[in-house]
Amino acid sequence: MKKFDIIGAAVLGGCLWQFIVWVTGAPHFILPSPWRVVQMGFTSRALIAEHAWVTVLEVVLGLVIGSVLGIVSAVVLAASGWCRRLFLPILVFSQAIPVFALAPILTLWFGYGIGSKIVMTVLIIYFPVTSAFHDGLSRTPLGMLDLAKVMGARDWQVMWRIRVPAALPALGSGLKLAAVYAPIGAVIGEWVGASRGLGYLMLLANGRAKIDLMFACLIVLAIFAICLHALVGRFADYLDGYSKRG
Repeated sequence: MKKFDIIGAAVLGGCLWQFIVWVTGAPHFILPSPWRVVQMGFTSRALIAEHAWVTVLEVVLGLVIGSVLGIVSAVVLAASGWCRRLFLPILVFSQAIPVFALAPILTLWFGYGIGSKIVMTVLIIYFPVTSAFHDGLSRTPLGMLDLAKVMGARDWQVMWRIRVPAALPALGSGLKLAAVYAPIGAVIGEWVGASRGLGYLMLLANGRAKIDLMFACLIVLAIFAICLHALVGRFADYLDGYSKRG
């Protein structure tokens, strides 16, 4: 997505937002105007920044840990037939459990600090990364595998020199999905129980009828999510290019 497209979409969204405020005549404690939200964001920039870095830390750590676990799990499932038969059905079945419903339990187990939010983020992004990468590892062109067998390549050589490079575009797709889901996991965890973070600040602002502050936090969170997705998208493009060169 180009920079001018993002700016154009933001301007259009702000105009529609202001138009809805004018048409409905909604009071500012129900639907504040964009300008009022900008003013509140500037006035409370120190408070928002204080809580934003906590959410950013939770998201980044959860994204890194979840991605590493997903990559390792996908390789193990693709390399071992008995692991695939034993754990893959369990992994699929686990997605039938609403992850958000686990947030109170995680808070009980890991406390109100960033630990429970990181675990929540890991649980949300683990399956997309594992599923996407495992699918890529399972779709290696048969011609490449047959050629490797003819040349006498060992299983680990086939995995690291053929299957993994060929599956990097699929991994990139999984990472881009993870970048979208990661902020959701952190904020949901903060809503259930926290003393810091943008999710906590949004709940606090809502309870005090400071809807303009809540919208300001939401916009900051959206901007961070867009930047994170763009950054991970660049990395995914690099993986795709590396796979084609290989």
